[in-house]
Amino acid sequence: MQVSRRQFMKVTAGGIAASSVAALGFLPAAALAEVRQFKLARAKEIRNTCPYCSVGCGLLMYSLGDGAKNAKAEIVHIEGDPDHPVSRGSLCPKGAGLLDFVHSPNRLKYPEVREAGSSEWTRISWHEAVERIARHMKDDRDANIVVRNEQGVPVNRWVSTAMLTASASSNETGILTQKFMRSLGIVGTDAQARVCHGPTVSALAATFGRGAMTNTWVDISNADFILIMGGNPAEAHPVGFKWAIEAKKKGARIVVVDPRFNRSAAVADEYVPIRAGSDIVFLGGVINWLIANDKIQWEYVKAFTNASYIVDDGFDFEDGLFSGFDPAKGQYDRKSWNYAFDEAGNARTDPTLQHPRCVWNLMKAHYARYTPEVVADLTGSPKDGFLTVCRYLGETSARDKVGTILYALGWTQHTVGAQNIRTMAMIQLLLGNIGMPGGGVNALRGHSNIQGLSDLGLLSTSLPGYLTLPNEKAHPTFADYVARTTPKAQQPGQLNFWSNTPKFFVSLMKWFWGDAATRENDWGYDWIPKWDKMYDVLQVMDLMHNGKVNGLIVQGFNPLTSFPDARKTAACFSKLKYMVVIDPIATETASFWRNHREINDVDTASIKTEVFRLPSTCFAEEDGAIVNSARWLQWHYKGANPPGEAKTDQEIIAELFVALRDLYRREGGKAPEPVLNLSWPYRNPLEPTPEELAKELNGRALADIPDPKDPTKFLARKGEQLPGFALLQDDGSTLSACWIFAGCWTQAGNQMARRDNSDSGLGNTPGWAWAWPANRRIIYNRASCDPAGKPWDPKRTLIAWNGERWAGADVPDFKIDAAPGSGMNPFIMNPEGVGRLFATDKLVDGPFPEHYEPMESPLGTNPLHPKVVTSPAVRIFAADKARLGTHDQFPYVGTTYRLTEHFQFWTKSVALNAIAQPEQFVEIGETLAGEKGIRTGDTVKVSSKRGFIKAKAVVTKRVKALTVSGKTVHQIGIPLHWGWETVARKGYLSNTLPPAVGDCNTQTPEYKAFLVNVEKIVGA
Repeated sequence: MQVSRRQFMKVTAGGIAASSVAALGFLPAAALAEVRQFKLARAKEIRNTCPYCSVGCGLLMYSLGDGAKNAKAEIVHIEGDPDHPVSRGSLCPKGAGLLDFVHSPNRLKYPEVREAGSSEWTRISWHEAVERIARHMKDDRDANIVVRNEQGVPVNRWVSTAMLTASASSNETGILTQKFMRSLGIVGTDAQARVCHGPTVSALAATFGRGAMTNTWVDISNADFILIMGGNPAEAHPVGFKWAIEAKKKGARIVVVDPRFNRSAAVADEYVPIRAGSDIVFLGGVINWLIANDKIQWEYVKAFTNASYIVDDGFDFEDGLFSGFDPAKGQYDRKSWNYAFDEAGNARTDPTLQHPRCVWNLMKAHYARYTPEVVADLTGSPKDGFLTVCRYLGETSARDKVGTILYALGWTQHTVGAQNIRTMAMIQLLLGNIGMPGGGVNALRGHSNIQGLSDLGLLSTSLPGYLTLPNEKAHPTFADYVARTTPKAQQPGQLNFWSNTPKFFVSLMKWFWGDAATRENDWGYDWIPKWDKMYDVLQVMDLMHNGKVNGLIVQGFNPLTSFPDARKTAACFSKLKYMVVIDPIATETASFWRNHREINDVDTASIKTEVFRLPSTCFAEEDGAIVNSARWLQWHYKGANPPGEAKTDQEIIAELFVALRDLYRREGGKAPEPVLNLSWPYRNPLEPTPEELAKELNGRALADIPDPKDPTKFLARKGEQLPGFALLQDDGSTLSACWIFAGCWTQAGNQMARRDNSDSGLGNTPGWAWAWPANRRIIYNRASCDPAGKPWDPKRTLIAWNGERWAGADVPDFKIDAAPGSGMNPFIMNPEGVGRLFATDKLVDGPFPEHYEPMESPLGTNPLHPKVVTSPAVRIFAADKARLGTHDQFPYVGTTYRLTEHFQFWTKSVALNAIAQPEQFVEIGETLAGEKGIRTGDTVKVSSKRGFIKAKAVVTKRVKALTVSGKTVHQIGIPLHWGWETVARKGYLSNTLPPAVGDCNTQTPEYKAFLVNVEKIVGA
């Protein structure tokens, strides 16, 4: 591209930043070098991390301003960090536009309020904002908190105000938010994980013991076969996807199974279309094929899975129902979904796999129905394409072949989301691909720190480190909590890591309540809120719909655009007394009351919700750590001050807490103890620093900790940072806000800020940042070796037994001195020590995955069991059930997705990205478009039972009509990025269309398969 300097300046005069254009490669090489050298001559370099998807790409930011008293630093350029071991200097179109995000005209600068019934924002001071919000919160808490339940159990539960937390805020913001919320008794809380990867945690934890991505981005390059299903990483995680391409360069095959021929499919070896919502049929068919064709890694399966475990006699499956279903409650009694145990409490096994009730035989019988013919009939996938996937996967059952799966929201956002993932996890166990370099189940998280905020327990029934928030019935006392949440090993000699739960929990209580938490008061157990039901976002919205929620605090979240059935959501917000929005940019949630004609047709004057809009910092204006999808905690640094009067989230939360605490000190009130006893030991109570909070996340000794092997020595002295979670105690002598983060900031300093990108083998870079747990990069890596401790594949030696200990290129995920043959198995987070093909009682909708239709099915039946069409364990509220459509009214399948040029609903406020994708569109297949008389560029109306959107039509070959159960099924692709707070063209909220019903286990909404109609708008 040849342009003169004058031409270039004319191009950029429209407001787009020169460095953003340069980052996309629109500048000639000479001009690029000239501009960069000129810009950076006097600039300061700051290292940061991209705030968008979960790849965690490294950034170099450059700011001008010498730090003098009256000099204000300003970020003038952002580019990729060439030292970063994953991104290696690359940025995607979103990362390339980050400078425009920092300087977006939609950045918030001053606190504002929208008074009840008003059509305008009014600027107010921070003091007024904090005082008014604190008053709203205290009055509502005092009027509505439940101190004790009917049985007299202290529950300290405040339901009438809810809080939503950010997906890109730092760990330090997240943990302070956790402390703030729980001290007040808030249980109606969720981060974006609830609407995206919630099912990942449930499924993977139920199978392997932890709910996280098993391997790393770079490790994808070690695979021989890559299945991309339920995701589109070339579009949604483009920089991370480079490692799939590296694998392909080395000979790996890539196959994409997706409703659309997407960008990942464009570079794959094979593409197989599929009907949205039928993934379990496809994957269940793979299990059947692997068994029928003896493509099983037998030694791995017999040694490292529960295939040989004998299941309780009461377990059964018949005509779409597992044993224990109660139709009146719509729930299962899961007692029969367990093993048969011997007198010593150990699970009974049959190593020969001959027992009719061993897991292997029950699984074999369960999936015998999923023949290739059934798969083709119910999924619409070509039989030969399905068999190609089976053969490629089957090849990885060999010891020297490894396959991996890359998935994202295409699997999670279904009523059977957790079971979609479970099915693939089972396949990987059958093939021996878990724990292997190049293997695993790689959940590609969609937000930069949604992994971290999940780790920190910012979900309704969670606490940090995947501890459970106490339940009022199951855990009325501390003794009950410890007894019920601390599992016992189910095999002799097995390391049962959750046996340390009391140490993790007591150390957490010491973080919450400090010196006020003592053995005598059960470490302040009565102050922690206890839940009676899961207050996920769908539950909270139903309560709001029924007038039972008065306040909503929204931190870095845009629920109006993110929650299903957006019109109902807006109506719910209109019933609130107050809403607080903390965000760097303008959001539709904050302005839900503003009329935008058809796009948001509301009566502004009748909406009495008082809305406070508080400006916060963005990624470039704060220190802290975020956790990428591979569990890496990466520290980033502040490059400049925020615009106007914007403050950090820590400062905003701290000011609100201190104001509330002061009110309780002055006025008293209901249940003041959790607030007044909360530990708040920060140098400046109004502004806890990221360093202070990060050190609390790690944990420290509150007393000298003697070495049990030598009482004359000490493992840690009082006041010292702990080296890891192994030193946590249950006697009150340690503190840790998140036990899995122990080791991130030790006496040696901030481990998250490390920048040694040396390769220790197979792409591992253990000196870069810090990964949980214990800086381990590939979890379950003991399973990369056979029972004798020798690597299954010598070319992929990650760790091995050296005669004395486990050692290698990664931190062993095992007791380091437990020799092969000791009886200890690799999956140390499971009490039986093995991976679960049968998930016992861990999931609410079945120990084996089973196909159920989406709640809005294009078939109207389920050919596998017509009496049970959809999952019997689905929870749906009456108001939402009434808003479900049927296939005779809405004959087409809608499915939502993201574009590579945009990130959720942020980048419509970013000039570069708005230019790249300025207008809302939907994708329609050629056959359906021909039937409807629709051409590319026509305006169409896409409607569901819940509302409609209007968008431009893109008629494409990428979306094919499928034949499913004898009928033609058309699917419509609906990108999700538009709204009215934008620098591009206004658009409709795509989440107007999906129903408010979620995954049975986590309530993640079903955005990926719902019913719609489409019609051309004549004359538009």
